Amino acid sequence: MSATAGQAQSERSLAERLGLKPGQVVQEIGFDDDVDEELRSSVEAVTGNELVDEDYEDVVDVVLLWWREEDGDLFDGLADAMVPLTGGGHIWLLTPKAGRDGHVEPSDIGEAAQTAGLAQTSSVSAAREWSGTRLVAPKVHK
Repeated sequence: MSATAGQAQSERSLAERLGLKPGQVVQEIGFDDDVDEELRSSVEAVTGNELVDEDYEDVVDVVLLWWREEDGDLFDGLADAMVPLTGGGHIWLLTPKAGRDGHVEPSDIGEAAQTAGLAQTSSVSAAREWSGTRLVAPKVHK
């Protein structure tokens, strides 16, 4: 396998770890110079779409929310991130790993998610410096 093929496979596997699929529209919120470029490239490689930014005015399948402790009230951030989601869409909350600047305590994530009406379904190591927490709106049974 060539170095580029290996790199492409590595990039795809990051987004696949997040369960992303071709054709999905992914909105990125909280972009800054500390985000993981390999994860961003991976998302674009798997979905076949460029990431859309906070100003995108249509519905999206997934929101990547980069969040650091100093970014403010996590509940407000989650509430804003829920607005463009399609039914069945979800949020990947990306926070710095433990011991890194801006780390958000899991208890704070759980509390903000619950208050926002979201359920935490899984957590992964999303990138070298970032943890990912998958948040979904609970299914409503009629």
